[in-house]
Amino acid sequence: MTEPLIALGCGLVIALVTTPVGVSGAVLLLPVQLDVLKVPNPSVTPTNLLYNVVAGPGALVRHRARLGGPLVGRLLAGTLPGVVVGACVRVWLVPDARTFRLVAAAVLLGLGVWLVTRTLRPGPTDPDAATMRTPALVALAFAVGVIGGVYGIGGGSILAPVLVGRGMRVAEVAPAALASTFVTSLVGAVSFAVIALGADGSVAPDWTLGVAAGLGGLVGGYWGARLAPRIPEAPLRLLLGGICIALAVAYVVVAA
Repeated sequence: MTEPLIALGCGLVIALVTTPVGVSGAVLLLPVQLDVLKVPNPSVTPTNLLYNVVAGPGALVRHRARLGGPLVGRLLAGTLPGVVVGACVRVWLVPDARTFRLVAAAVLLGLGVWLVTRTLRPGPTDPDAATMRTPALVALAFAVGVIGGVYGIGGGSILAPVLVGRGMRVAEVAPAALASTFVTSLVGAVSFAVIALGADGSVAPDWTLGVAAGLGGLVGGYWGARLAPRIPEAPLRLLLGGICIALAVAYVVVAA
């Protein structure tokens, strides 16, 4: 029972810290799986997706009144096929730990640099971004879905900052990104489970650890959202950005 309790506690703490700055807890849960819980490759990816499935409904309930907009459908049109492609890439092209650590380093470094730079130098937004054409948006969502299928995130933590940074309103982007993360993670976890039926090795999610971490994330996300107005966002974003960059550097060193 030790590992599920660790997963539960880590999921709670990670979601508590990441929710106030709008970052998916799955981004930082994956390093915990790799280096603390020792979840084998490539099972870490679907386990991360399972975390999103269990932890996501709490945030979705808070935004349920805004989930019917057209942006949700446009994002899902790209992320759903993307996550299936990403799952195939993960199992057959990036199965070993060394290569995957380099992929993880790239994702963590990108997120860390974005958190730091956008906190220190908030850039101007583009008012024309609200009219971003559907083909371009679907193509962006597809690319993010592939990354999500490989790394194990639903993609909302990448889509949200990109779209908000280009000028879309947070009130429109946040619920759409949350819905995209939840549905894409669900499809991704199922895709890995199906692939596992005909593949060798540890491909299916670790159901026990994924559910345990997700339950922790469900509670942590709820309290993180409630505490957000009382937490100074800038120092927290810089701290998370620094952690992501440090993890990326560590993974490059280990993989070298």
